[in-house]
Amino acid sequence: MFRIFKVISGFLLIVVGLILSIPGVPGPGLVLVVLGLVILSKHFHWAGRILEWGKARFEGAMEKAKGKRHKAKGRSEAGGQGGAA
Repeated sequence: MFRIFKVISGFLLIVVGLILSIPGVPGPGLVLVVLGLVILSKHFHWAGRILEWGKARFEGAMEKAKGKRHKAKGRSEAGGQGGAA
């Protein structure tokens, strides 16, 4: 009985999260989708795979953003020093 409740609540969180992810609709849409997937990953292998895929994409995007930030910082420091001398 408790497993059925958890599965239903996981799917419900995903559906509500997707609705809240629509532009113009306020709310924590992606957070609810992730929470629903976490709940479902305890019972369904596919939910765990989606979470792993999302985690890898997120980490890749963070590394890419860090690389761009360091490049931009290096350019601004080099440009500022060259112009002042």
